[in-house]
Amino acid sequence: MSGGRKSTQEERAIAALLSEPTIAAAAKVARISEATLWRWLQRPDFQASYRTARRHLVEGAIGRLQLATTKAVDALERNLTARRKESVQVRAAAVILDHATKAVELMDLEARVAALEERAAQREGKVG
Repeated sequence: MSGGRKSTQEERAIAALLSEPTIAAAAKVARISEATLWRWLQRPDFQASYRTARRHLVEGAIGRLQLATTKAVDALERNLTARRKESVQVRAAAVILDHATKAVELMDLEARVAALEERAAQREGKVG
């Protein structure tokens, strides 16, 4: 099914691609042949739907990561005065903060690139 709305099979395949470690496993979960899934992955419309679904998944994970920053800061604050070192907790807190910061930077960069692409498209429209 090219163009338009995705079939239930295609939606199931995209969900499987997001949750399974291999294309073979995703095809099995989606109850389609591996060859069919490979063919679908070559189609621009399927690729776009898959990319959109993947982006939503990542954005959700980034949101959860950002929510965890408060707990990370709490852990760092607790360990600033701890009598014994809580290195694992501190390391986890630092990693959460690092990833949250990088996620914000990436989202800001993505917005800037999108704005630049829009301006470039507008200029091309005026020139052409």
